[in-house]
Amino acid sequence: MSLDRHNPADLPPPSGFSHAVTATGSRLVFLAGQTALDMAGEVVGDTLPEQFETALANLLTALAAAGGAPHDLARVTVYATDVADYRAHAPELGRIWRRLVGRDYPAMAVVGTVRLWDPRALVELDGTAVLP
Repeated sequence: MSLDRHNPADLPPPSGFSHAVTATGSRLVFLAGQTALDMAGEVVGDTLPEQFETALANLLTALAAAGGAPHDLARVTVYATDVADYRAHAPELGRIWRRLVGRDYPAMAVVGTVRLWDPRALVELDGTAVLP
């Protein structure tokens, strides 16, 4: 299995994502959207970085249950209720990402949304992974 990241010179240099990812493997894992829910089903964390860390950890837990690891992520979509707040916290969110996932970035998008399923949630992440 391999994931190859493509960042063409004809596009601006990516920061915290890859422009394209090609995947060769035998199994796709589609990861449901994860928010900052704890085991009791309650949203934890008052700030975007706190919720982002928990949501990302939840996504990685689901990936691990399917037999995958962070480096298997090919695509991640981030849904944020306040894109300006997301941008303001981007350096901190990047540090959280690198600590939990590493520096191999999947293809990513950040999508602004009016609200998420739980009105207390500030961010949700879903993704696709490719496993050997």
